[in-house]
Amino acid sequence: MPAETKLYLDFEAATGAIDTAREVLTAVLEAAPVASVLIRSSRDTGLDDATARALIAIAQKMSVPALIYGGSKQVPPLGADGIHLPWAQDIVSQFKDTRRVAPPGSVIGADAGRSRHDAMELGEAGADYIAFGIPPDAEDRAVAVERRIELIAWWNEVFELPSVAFDVADTEEARRLAEAGADFVSVTIPQHCDMDDAVSRARDFADALVLHERAE
Repeated sequence: MPAETKLYLDFEAATGAIDTAREVLTAVLEAAPVASVLIRSSRDTGLDDATARALIAIAQKMSVPALIYGGSKQVPPLGADGIHLPWAQDIVSQFKDTRRVAPPGSVIGADAGRSRHDAMELGEAGADYIAFGIPPDAEDRAVAVERRIELIAWWNEVFELPSVAFDVADTEEARRLAEAGADFVSVTIPQHCDMDDAVSRARDFADALVLHERAE
């Protein structure tokens, strides 16, 4: 089990809403001990360059690595520290292609979906972390939650490569994932979340992880 489960910020931003996104991201990073931040569009269609650069700059100024959601084409011009690849049927080949063209030293993490085989292949291919989430089309979320916890526990028991739990609904899920051995637990800040709610949500998740550590 990791000595400390860290907070991974999954930050959604609306294209063109630079000022609001900057204010919310700054407030969250000042309020909670975030280990890394993933910057994405809420529709997964990519951000405009100006918004992405502004958010990356804020995170890096506060010594928090900034990753971009999607492929590698945005990373060199935008200056992000890395890339997060969402799960796809060909996730392993996507990862290999991305690794070949990404700048040296880029962090590249990938979502293995519900596949242990894909997770192991991604690890062998050199992923910097393996993510386990809940598909948006999951018919029974309760079953999907238990499946994600099982995958995190299995990965932690067998492998040393860090794991990240995505699509975490609340602090109770965050605590259970930390107990299962997740190295990072994500907290999602939707684009419509105002500053007070975003700060409160990040703090609550951070507190849940701290309480888990104290209980060990």
